Amino acid sequence: MVVATVNSAERATPGDAAETDLLVVGAGSAGLPAAIFAARRGARVLLVDHADRMGGSLWVATGQMSAAGTRLQQARGIADTPDLHFEDVMRISRGTANPGLVRRAVDHAAATFDWLMDEGFEPLPDHPVTGLGHEPYRLPRYYWGRDGGISIKDVLVPIVERLVADGAVTLSLDHEVVALTTDAAGAVTGARICGPDGAEREVRAQAVLLACGGYAGDAEVFARRNGTPHYNAAPWPGSRGAGLALGESVGGYARGAENLFCNFGTLFDTDVFPARQIGRIEHFPERRQPWEIYVNAAGHRFVREDIGSVDAREMALFGQPGQRYWIVFDQRILTEAPPIVVGWSHDQLRAAFDRGGPTFLTAATPAELAARAGIDPVALEVSIAGYNYGVLTGNDFFGRVHHPLPIGEAPFYAIRMQASAVSSSIGLAVDDDLRVIRRDGTPIANLYAAGEILGSSQTMGKAACGGMMVTPAMTFGRLLGDHLIPLKVAR
Repeated sequence: MVVATVNSAERATPGDAAETDLLVVGAGSAGLPAAIFAARRGARVLLVDHADRMGGSLWVATGQMSAAGTRLQQARGIADTPDLHFEDVMRISRGTANPGLVRRAVDHAAATFDWLMDEGFEPLPDHPVTGLGHEPYRLPRYYWGRDGGISIKDVLVPIVERLVADGAVTLSLDHEVVALTTDAAGAVTGARICGPDGAEREVRAQAVLLACGGYAGDAEVFARRNGTPHYNAAPWPGSRGAGLALGESVGGYARGAENLFCNFGTLFDTDVFPARQIGRIEHFPERRQPWEIYVNAAGHRFVREDIGSVDAREMALFGQPGQRYWIVFDQRILTEAPPIVVGWSHDQLRAAFDRGGPTFLTAATPAELAARAGIDPVALEVSIAGYNYGVLTGNDFFGRVHHPLPIGEAPFYAIRMQASAVSSSIGLAVDDDLRVIRRDGTPIANLYAAGEILGSSQTMGKAACGGMMVTPAMTFGRLLGDHLIPLKVAR
């Protein structure tokens, strides 16, 4: 999409442009609360989304939230505070998250979560918990619903639909903001919006909120921004980086590249990417101790397979060639170990190797297995021999403790794993009041941003901090709609 900056004084007259108090671009986890609270404040709100339905990435997100000091915690005897939440986020992110934005998010997260519950959200019965899938918090402050992000969407969307029916919000789906308009001083004055028929109209607004997601749904934009291929087809396809480009077009800039990170590998069975995962490997030692070894593209082990830290595994993989590795084992481990793919039986796992393909590889010798995987055969044999030494002596070179069986009984097996991303690390730079800023730190008048458009690196840093994407998105949207955006509202 080509994004242009238009000087409204040159391109429009008062008679041919619609007017609104707040233009919200994107009807997702940040845009929906912003529209709700601005409308309840008495503002005229125009909510625009290029998709044909509201919800954005909530349709595909896990919807994991975190908040400290909630009523649910108090009812369950959990003493927690935003200060403790802040400390945990900065600890897990190793100080790489944006402290100002994290502080703003955690200080108001409990109010957002309590409001969501007041509106009908139902967390899972045993929640809050300390964590699942990410580095755990020190206290239980982690919540999600039965249907993931859809559980949140099913609360927010009906509220907006009622506001639309009451005339408090104007909703334009299947419409795309193609340019921001500015005055001679560079202040944002509104936007040009293109409808499904291709016709454009100009809307003037007191303020514009960019809440239209990240770029992880567009493989080309992802590769250009991140400098690596995009492997995972799971992100919301509407996350195309359009909002980031809009912000840049009026003087904003992108930040967060230093905080790129990856998960510990996704199970694909194809060489055509982006792709959908076909299953989930159980690499959490607290749920299944590893019997196998992990080797990189050079055939070397690169991490202690039974290390308990999720973050340590992810950081170890981040530095490997192509962020790719292979899980290597033998016939005896295949027979005796619990299946490594979650929910699969031994028969299903054997069937996958019988089918072959790029992911499930088998061979009569380690050298032949290495050749099929495209990794160094000598290095793989050295890695297996070194691991077997640790099994024999109890002195694993990586300090591994769980090593029940050596790798030595033919045939030999390898499962290819590929790191991938489902969110956008790089995002639009804002100040602590969520005003889009220039490189010199000055705010662009009347332009704000919230949600994944800020980049996950701002609220999670170079790590995965549980619940620190959707909760800040909703919280920032709520605060912007309620009071952070100064609007002259005629009540």
